[in-house]
Parts: sequence; structure tokens; C-alpha cells
Amino acid sequence: MENVPQIKIGIVAVSRDCFPESLSVNRRKALVEAYQKKYGAEDIYECPVCIVESEIHMLQALEDIKAAGCNALCVYLGNFGPEISETLLAKYFNGPKMFIAAAEETQNDLIQGRGDAYCGMLNASYNLKLRNVGAYIPEYPVGDAEDCADMIHEFLPVARAVVGLSELKIISFGPRPLNFLACNAPIKQLYNLGVEIEENSELDLFEAFNKHEGDARIGELVADMEKELGAGNKKPEVLAKLAQYELTLLDWIEAHRGSRKYVAIAGKCWPAFQTQFGFVPCYINSRLTGRGIPVSCEVDIYGVLSEFIGTCVSEDAVTLLDINNSVPKDMYKEAIEGKFDYKHTDTFMGFHCGNTCSTKLRSHEMKYQMIMARSLPIEVTNGTLEGDIIPGSITFYRLQSTADNKLRAYIAQGEVLPVATKSFGGIGVFAIKEMGRFYRHVLIEKNYPHHGAVAFGHHGKALYEVFKYIGVPVMDINYNQPASLPYTTENPFQ
Repeated sequence: MENVPQIKIGIVAVSRDCFPESLSVNRRKALVEAYQKKYGAEDIYECPVCIVESEIHMLQALEDIKAAGCNALCVYLGNFGPEISETLLAKYFNGPKMFIAAAEETQNDLIQGRGDAYCGMLNASYNLKLRNVGAYIPEYPVGDAEDCADMIHEFLPVARAVVGLSELKIISFGPRPLNFLACNAPIKQLYNLGVEIEENSELDLFEAFNKHEGDARIGELVADMEKELGAGNKKPEVLAKLAQYELTLLDWIEAHRGSRKYVAIAGKCWPAFQTQFGFVPCYINSRLTGRGIPVSCEVDIYGVLSEFIGTCVSEDAVTLLDINNSVPKDMYKEAIEGKFDYKHTDTFMGFHCGNTCSTKLRSHEMKYQMIMARSLPIEVTNGTLEGDIIPGSITFYRLQSTADNKLRAYIAQGEVLPVATKSFGGIGVFAIKEMGRFYRHVLIEKNYPHHGAVAFGHHGKALYEVFKYIGVPVMDINYNQPASLPYTTENPFQ
């Protein structure tokens, strides 16, 4: 994927000076060997200059992992560890960091070979809090070499998202459309997250688009679109304009990324876009998002922020959908009941006009935007990519700033069912356990907008850790609770 950080984790072992240093040396060596055997060597770097026992060692290790190009840190407690030096290392390292600890290997070596890192992790966590240093600590952070190798690998998607956010610029065009205030939210939290935002006028975009008329690259891009669309190329007359628009966005990104490595776009598609540009941008949104450059609809700034996080976590295309319509009872009885373990209220349809990448659709066709065409000439609404979304596991999620400028998030894992939608747009029949309750007591109760980001696969564990790491209060990270666990706003007399 383009536009996604590559992570290199520096592994620094630490040792309390009253413990044998050899414990940390040998355990670090075993950890690195276990990781390389299972996952390869490119994601990690073993700091060889020292075992950190003091602040001097800490500075030496810090300079070494910086010189090695590490953008993430793993502090490995090979034994009890020096609580001050190890937490200062985390404080001074500018990037995501994790703490893990070595387990004791055998009952036959619990005198000189006992490291007490189980205890040392408690002191490390206390000192991190004292210094206001955030760090990722796995659910059970103590393990042998193979266990710790798995922990580091699970940290990779979290680290990608954290690094990505720290170097992200969101480029937006135009204000949110009328009656879509739900897509509007305070941007202060973007700055708190380290994200930059550049807000532009639609007129600026239109001027840039017109300057790309006749661009020599259009023909090559049209050929690429024809190859992608194949038999689904039902609107060939609009491809040149769409290619012109794609080039406009790509050139804008390069001219405006400034000091930032990564970019996402919050675009506008109506009400004046169609009549002035002469098409809808949905297909181009899908193409860029499929490459790792998320583009949201309706100037949904926190929607595209969510998409970018999902792209970093999954290293795959994501999409942004309306949590749109209920599944008719007759469709449920015919195609779902008795075939899948879901209640009717567990199901719904996720839809958007045509912004989902072609690789995530069972079949796809270039069409016109039916909703817009109810009040506009069809020819100015061409440009959507329609089809049923591929069945399989998904994660529905969103990071949002509330009206009172607080960060809040939700995550729900489920699946797209292999059920024909019999509808239009980029759409799928989604199933999430206890969706009905989640819809009422999270999405409605906590005032989330209608857009949700969709990552393909189950990525809830990593997303939860990302949201925790970037400062979303745990009580404000919501999920679809099982029936045995009522929501605080749920009526108990049911």
C-alpha cells in the first residue's frame, strides 16, 4: 500500500545492576532469533551497543536506534530492569513504544537464573505514569522468546497507525453539505493527535481541475481505468474527465503535503459538484483509497481520519459507508434465517454511492448516481462504482470528536454475508452480533454520525490499542456488548 508507514522496531534490553546482565543479553538474543525465525528480520533491529542499566546507557541506546532508522521502540525487561532509565528511554524516544518482560524459562534455574521481570513490569508501568509517558503494554506482557516475538508483531499495526497520525495531513475541500452537520466536528482534536489539516474552497479545486484539461497523462490513466473496469465499463464517455480529476488530486497532494509524509482527503461530491465538474467523484475516491490514500465523501474529516487509521492497521483498502438501511424481513427469512447465526436485528445494509474499491466488490460496474439523478440530469451524475461488497469478516469502526471536543470511538467486528442486496450503489448485507442494541445504545445514544469506516478482516484488537494509545478514554471506546452485558442506558425491564 502507498501512503502507509513502514515500521522498524528497535529492541533495547534493560537490566537492573543487581541482576546478572547475562540474563538480559541471552534473553534478548533468544527473542530476536525467535522473531526472525517466525516473521523475518526487516521489522526489527537489535540494539547491540549496551544493555541499559543507567542513564548513560540509555542515551547510548537512544542514539543507536535513532541512527539505525528505528521509528518504534520495544523496551525489553530481560530482568527486573532499572525503572528510571528504562522509562526515560521511552520518554526521549520520539515514536510509539512498547514494554514487554521476560518470563522465567525453567524450574531448574531459579536462583542465579531468576530475573523477576514480572515484578519489574509493575515498577515500569508506575514510572511511565509518573512521567506522563504513554506506552503500549500487551494484555499479558510477560513471556518467553516466542511469546514476546508474537507481542512485538502484534504491536506493528498499532505502531503504523501512531506513526502515520503523527505525520498525516488531511486535505479538505469545501464545507460540509447542508443537512450533513453530522459530518462536522471540531478540528481541535486533530491537532491534539498531531494531525495537520488544510481546508480549501471547492473553487480552488475547480480551478486546479480546469488547469488539468488536456493533460498529457490523461490517456494513460483512462487506459488504466478501462483495464480495471473491464466489462463493467458502462460509462466510457466520462473516463477522461475522471482521469483529469484524479490527476488534479494527486498533483494537489504533492504540491500541498508540505512537511507531512502521509495524506488523506475529505472531498465534496454535492450539491454543486456534479453540475460544475460534470460528474461525481466516487470512482476516483475508490481508486485512491484502494492505493492507500483514503478519500471520504461529504467532507467527512473524522471519517477519513478513521479510514487512514484502518489502512495503517490492515495494510489494505478500507471503505466508508452509511450505516444505511434495515434488511427487509422477507430477505432475512429467505436468505439468512437458519443459514447464519444472526437475529434479524443483528443485520443491516452498509451503503455508499460508489466509493468502495473494485477489489472489495464481487462484481463492479461504472454507473450513474441514482439518488442525485432524481433531481439532476443523469449525465452529470456518472462516476459511481456499483456492486455488492465481497462477503467475509469486517470491522466497523470510527474515531470521532464530539460536539464538545472530546475523542470517542467505537469498534464492532462482524461480517458481510454472501446475500444478494438487490439494491444499488456499493452495498452489502452486514451482520454484527447484537447490532440492534449497539445501534441504539452506542451509535444513537452517543451521537455518532451515519458514516462508519470499514476495514476488511477482524482488526478490533489492534484498533482498540490504537485508540487507547492516542488518548481516547477507555470508557469512550465502545463495542457491541454481548446480551449478558447491558449498556448503562439500556432499559433493564425488557
